[in-house]
Amino acid sequence: MGFTTAFLSVSNITFAFAGHCCFFSFIDEFKNPADWPKALLLVQICETTLYLVTAVVIYYFSGPNVTSPALDSAGPLIKKIAWGVAIPTIIIAGVIYGHVAAKYIFNRLFRGTEHISKRTKTATFSWIGLTGAVWIVAWIIAESIPDFDNLLALISSLFASWFTYGLPGAMWLFLNYGQWFRGWKNTTLFLINWMLFWVGVAICGLGLWSSGVAIANDSGGGSWTCRSNAQ
Repeated sequence: MGFTTAFLSVSNITFAFAGHCCFFSFIDEFKNPADWPKALLLVQICETTLYLVTAVVIYYFSGPNVTSPALDSAGPLIKKIAWGVAIPTIIIAGVIYGHVAAKYIFNRLFRGTEHISKRTKTATFSWIGLTGAVWIVAWIIAESIPDFDNLLALISSLFASWFTYGLPGAMWLFLNYGQWFRGWKNTTLFLINWMLFWVGVAICGLGLWSSGVAIANDSGGGSWTCRSNAQ
């Protein structure tokens, strides 16, 4: 296994924790934002448990030759059943990410205006236009990079690396500037967040390089076709 293939795997693992970009939007919807740490702890425990169980079960039955997406490793009948169950959840996840992206843009465009809190014609048509544009851009990108692993690696490198690692570390360093070494607790947190930031930088740089090389070397074609992209 070469470096490019190995780091594509690292990028795909990073994608599993890419939901951090939604945190601010979710906190904004809380009646009491102070409850967020409890909700975050619960969701991290649940998702990590599900990831581990799913990975172990799939690897046990499919071995090292598991395809990507992993559901295509199953037999013909089980694969159809698995996709039938998975497709609704995939759609829900896509809608959530699309909603969060559109909401960030909407809030930036109309911050401080009545369109934020009232259902005006401008707000309604702008929201429909933004969500439609987000989905169209996502569709174009997905059709242009049909290989699932390469697409996930590219997304992880560009966005998940920062939202999950780089930005949280940078935020802590910024918020605690001048108090980094005030006591053993702050010193420990400084080292953790300093390393977290550079982990984000490394995943972004190396991930972009690895995914770029993989996309360039992918000779399978399949862009803008209905051919299966499972590998």
